[in-house]
Amino acid sequence: MVCNIRSERQLSLVGSLILILTAVTLTSVPLYAQTPATDVPADAIAEVVATTTEQTVTTPIPVTPAAPWYTTEMISGNNIASGDFVVGPGRLEVSVKPGESVTRMMTVTNRISANRTFELMVEDMSGSADGSGAVVLLGDQAGPYTLRDYITFPGKVVQLDLGERAQIPVTISMSLNAEPGGYYGAVLVSTVQDEGSIEVSTARSPIVARIGTLFFITVPGEAETGGALQSLTTKNNQWWWQAGPIDLGLLFENTGSVHLNPYGEIQVTNMFGEEVGFIELEPWFVLPKSLRLREVSWDRELLIGRYVITAKVNRGYDNVVDETSVAIWVLPWKVLISVFLVVFVIFFLVRLFIRTFEFKRKGT
Repeated sequence: MVCNIRSERQLSLVGSLILILTAVTLTSVPLYAQTPATDVPADAIAEVVATTTEQTVTTPIPVTPAAPWYTTEMISGNNIASGDFVVGPGRLEVSVKPGESVTRMMTVTNRISANRTFELMVEDMSGSADGSGAVVLLGDQAGPYTLRDYITFPGKVVQLDLGERAQIPVTISMSLNAEPGGYYGAVLVSTVQDEGSIEVSTARSPIVARIGTLFFITVPGEAETGGALQSLTTKNNQWWWQAGPIDLGLLFENTGSVHLNPYGEIQVTNMFGEEVGFIELEPWFVLPKSLRLREVSWDRELLIGRYVITAKVNRGYDNVVDETSVAIWVLPWKVLISVFLVVFVIFFLVRLFIRTFEFKRKGT
């Protein structure tokens, strides 16, 4: 009996210890499920969420800028800011076979202001029907010898700083069925400029300035070639002049399907047949099915009498030379009147002297 009593007491002591340990453990562990939602303010939670979201969205992503499709270089000189821009070369003549592609370079130089934008476009062109102009740009219209569908460049906009020059690649790609002959167009470069220097308070009128490079493309093969010098005339068909210089015009007609580059010379002889003047005619172009007037000047002022002006022009093919002449008179009336007055005064004085001398002899 004693043993049983002792065992029961031991068990009761162990149970009490277990209950005490369990109570201590429960009181030391936080009961999160019982924490009310009002313990943390709602606006504080929203601020934390918004801050985290903003940081995630506005993180910059590095982007590598694309390289320009043209190359640039800085020009040298003291007068860079001259208020204009330069496009070169003025004209390109290229022979392209059917199915072939050829690339040529043209340049654009900014001498206007910093950070200037230039735009490129292609237009067809033709010659003049009356000889008044070298070329006629056709805008959106297709020309009789259209080239705009065969010219391409990687981009259309060029951005240049002041004094910067761009090298622009222009590719001419002819189709396999391209017919022999000439194809003509222009790559035009345009920008917007201010109309001179005006007061700051006054609104400025923008001017769209554009210049370009003329492209003369020839597809080899059998093409129609023809042309001739039509006339040699003086300005306004004037035959009498008071003094030089003498302004002349040579009218050349191209009747073929390819452009021509005529050249030649002008000789001037006086009334005794002596050569007193010479002008070398550098090659100039004449587009197909058109007329072009070439103006030259014989720059000599001291002239008097009759002169014969003769032009010898090579047509630019087959070594055919056209020759034509025009005669003019140079009579400086002011000089002639002055000479006449001097002669008249001398004659009057001589006659008066003779009469006086004879009168004295008779009187003696």
